[in-house]
Amino acid sequence: MPKFAANLAMMFAEFDYPDRFAAAAQAGFKAVESLFPYVEGTDDTKGWLDAGGLELVLINMPAGDWSNGERGLTCLPDRRSEYRDGIGRAIEYAQALGCKNIHSVAGLAPDPGPERTIFEDTYRENLAWGADQLAPLGLNLMIEPINGKRDVPGMFLQTTSQARGIMAALRKPNLRLQFDVYHVQIMEGDLVRRFEDCLPDIGHVQIANPPDRREPDEGEINFPYLFKAIDASGYDGWIGCEYNPRAGTAAGLGWGAEFGLKAS
Repeated sequence: MPKFAANLAMMFAEFDYPDRFAAAAQAGFKAVESLFPYVEGTDDTKGWLDAGGLELVLINMPAGDWSNGERGLTCLPDRRSEYRDGIGRAIEYAQALGCKNIHSVAGLAPDPGPERTIFEDTYRENLAWGADQLAPLGLNLMIEPINGKRDVPGMFLQTTSQARGIMAALRKPNLRLQFDVYHVQIMEGDLVRRFEDCLPDIGHVQIANPPDRREPDEGEINFPYLFKAIDASGYDGWIGCEYNPRAGTAAGLGWGAEFGLKAS
C-alpha cells in the first residue's frame, strides 16, 4: 500500500512551522519532508519529529537566495564553493535528523546553446562530487526535474529523460531520481508508463494534481489509478504530498482515508 509523507513547506501552513509536525502526526502521517530545515536547530527539529513519531524522508540542500528567485546552485559555474559548503550543511542536518535523501536543486540556466555548456559541465561535476561525499554515509543525492513551462521558467533540469541521461553518464549508485508527478505530467505526460520505465532510478516520489497543484483528487490526473499502478510496480518508498491545499490541510485529506490519513 502506498505510504505518504507530508511536505511541511506546503502543507499545514495554517500552523507555525514547529507545530506542523504535530499536525501532520495527528492527521495520520508517519513521515514528513522538510525542504529547508536550516532555519531551525537540529535538536529542536529532532524533538518535533520524535514527539510525533515521524520519520524525515527528504530535505533540500541549501539552494541560494530562494526568496529572491534563485532555485538551486548545482548548475551555477560561479557558485561551486557555495555548493560544496551547502552539501556539508545538508549532510550535517541529514545525519542529525536521520534523513537519507538530500535533493540537489538544479538552478536556473540559459536555454540550450553555446552559453549553456558551462552550466551543463558544472551540473555534472557538482553532482558527481556531491554523490561521492554522501555515498560513504549511506545517503542519497536526489535530482528532480521541475517544469519550466509554468512554475520555474529557466530551470536547468526539466524532464526525466534529461535526468536519466545524466545519471547514466555519471554512474553513481546513490544518485537517484526524485519523480514528481505534477512536474512530469506538465512536461512529459504518459505517467504510468513513464513511472514504470524510470522505476530503476527512482528514489523518491512526490504528488500534486495539475493544473493548480492541489490535492490528489479533482484535477487532470486519475490518482486512484496511478496509486494502484505505483503499488503494483513494487515501489516501496515514500510518496511526498507536495501540494497546495485548497483550504485547511486536514479538511482536504479525504482522498487519503483508505491510506490511514484523517480528514477533519
